[in-house]
Amino acid sequence: MTRIAIMETGAPPPALARSYGDYPAMFRGLLGDGFAFETFDVQAGEWPDVGAFDAAIITGSSAGVYETDAWIADLLDWIRAAKGRTKLVGVCFGHQAMAQALGGRVEKSDKGWGVGLHRYQVALSEPWMSPAAETVAIPASHQDQVVEKPADARVILRSDFTPFAGLAWGEDAISLQPHPEFTPAFATELTAGRHDRIDPALVAQAVDSLKAADDRGVVGGWIRKFLTA
Repeated sequence: MTRIAIMETGAPPPALARSYGDYPAMFRGLLGDGFAFETFDVQAGEWPDVGAFDAAIITGSSAGVYETDAWIADLLDWIRAAKGRTKLVGVCFGHQAMAQALGGRVEKSDKGWGVGLHRYQVALSEPWMSPAAETVAIPASHQDQVVEKPADARVILRSDFTPFAGLAWGEDAISLQPHPEFTPAFATELTAGRHDRIDPALVAQAVDSLKAADDRGVVGGWIRKFLTA
């Protein structure tokens, strides 16, 4: 059975966590059976032994990878040490952390919040991205963006709003800015609860967008194939 370390770098708002579970639970739901998962609270200093796992998933977080918390610096060091020794998957903050650790640059975007259902172009189709698709629609929730990709990273997903929405390194590391693990219901409640931080018109537009069909199942299947290849 494929052993997966889930590196928990943040948590949903408590009220939503009670209804929808934490981020590790969301990834377990997205990926389904056939994996042995173990969760590590990175902010509390819990770190997986790379040699004990087939892959590691780095979750989302409200933190910014450019912040000075000690655990963030430790995470970037861990990513550099793990690269090439185990498969890596980063999502949202995890995507940004992998890019920052491996030679890219992340900033709080002057484009503002990316929320709601975003559609991304498949810029490069990898072998594990089957069935193939020209575009995918996935929930998004972020202010920060990768603004400079690592030199050795390939762009696999892009949009006008998020040019570096999906990256791949070699055959064993991938990262995504959007959240395939977020259900529309969770993404809707999360976005609606941020009306004090996000322009209400954007919140309304984002919530409305989440009523449309999404491609979470497709992208979840892609990640599953990547992890088991």
